[in-house]
Amino acid sequence: MSSGTDLDEHLSLLRRRWLLLVGCVVFGGTAGLALMRLTPPSYTATTQVLVMPVGPQEPANQVTSRQREALNLDTEAQVAQSAVVAARAARTLRVETPEPVEVSVPPNSAVLWISVTAADAGVAAAQSRAYAEAYLANRRESALAGLTAQQQVVLGKLKQVNTALGAVVKQLAGLSKGSAEHTIATQRESVLNRQAAELALRYDALRTVAVTPGTIISQAAPPTAPSSPSLPLYLGTGLMAGLLAGSAAAYARDRLDRRLRTVADVERLTGLPVLGDLSSPREPGVAHELACAAVAACPGKRLLVRILPPDLEESADPVAVNMPLTVLDGYDVRDLSRADAALLLVGLGRTTSVHVAAAVRRLARHDVPVIGVVTVTDALPSFVPLLEPRTHTPLGKLVATGELDLGETTPMPMHPRRPGQPT
Repeated sequence: MSSGTDLDEHLSLLRRRWLLLVGCVVFGGTAGLALMRLTPPSYTATTQVLVMPVGPQEPANQVTSRQREALNLDTEAQVAQSAVVAARAARTLRVETPEPVEVSVPPNSAVLWISVTAADAGVAAAQSRAYAEAYLANRRESALAGLTAQQQVVLGKLKQVNTALGAVVKQLAGLSKGSAEHTIATQRESVLNRQAAELALRYDALRTVAVTPGTIISQAAPPTAPSSPSLPLYLGTGLMAGLLAGSAAAYARDRLDRRLRTVADVERLTGLPVLGDLSSPREPGVAHELACAAVAACPGKRLLVRILPPDLEESADPVAVNMPLTVLDGYDVRDLSRADAALLLVGLGRTTSVHVAAAVRRLARHDVPVIGVVTVTDALPSFVPLLEPRTHTPLGKLVATGELDLGETTPMPMHPRRPGQPT
């Protein structure tokens, strides 16, 4: 339940600051488009190389669900991006430093995708092909060097076996048949013959191994369209950055801004109930509802009306509010001590929650409770005491405090005086 409430609060905050949020999103999208226009285009060319085993010295690959070939293509991809291959490609291209290469391996395949990104489409294609050819040449040389080393090792072992076999044959010539020495020499001769035969077969196998490092199955062609900048990437990044920045700015603005602009701001920032809203177009019965709410909330008969800000001026006809209460405007020195409750008239867009809180604290120091708030913009309410008609009631005099003596006066309209207004 609390999570839903928190979400509603966040959404209401964004709705209150929607203009700032939309502005940041639009700015982020515009900035992303501008950055895309300023970013120079680049082209990516790809050469596909089919990698083949080069002989019995090929290291075994661990078979996984991703790759089921006998070759370890992840290792081959690292070799293709090595400095040795890059230097060979640079010599082929006759350049000092070629563009960086990217090598990827599609799952369940023995194919390397060798890609180069450059500012020119032709340069990207040429360097991609150069990297592929340099990789295959380096792989062929490495395979031949490995085969040559193995042949030399086998050949050296075969020479040792043949030398030992020659010595045994000479020894057999001087031994009598049937003797123990002759039998041992014969067995040794047989073992050396088998070793020599195996080494000879292995040497012949190494000499006849076909070295096929791989082949280019798709030559890189100059791309016709740039690979970057990408419109979805730049625009999406800009919009997302604008959304995040707008949300943060809306939260910061909402926390730092204490100005009361709407009825919801008054209730949210001050915690006081809004008894009536006179800021919107007049609706029938709004004055009657305000009077009912004020009478129900006031614990006595004297209601002090405090205007915030004090210099709020009328620019339209006042709204008459009839209620059986004595309205005090606070300009008499005794109004604050005689008031049973207080009503705040808050000018929307003209005051802040800090000013309202200060007014509430000042009234609380004199034990005057605040029953609520009436929000206004241009028309202030005119509070008119609603008195029961009496026959032959003489015209009384106004009390110096601004109150009407209910036993001696006739109904007369009253509303808060303005600063400087004559009494």
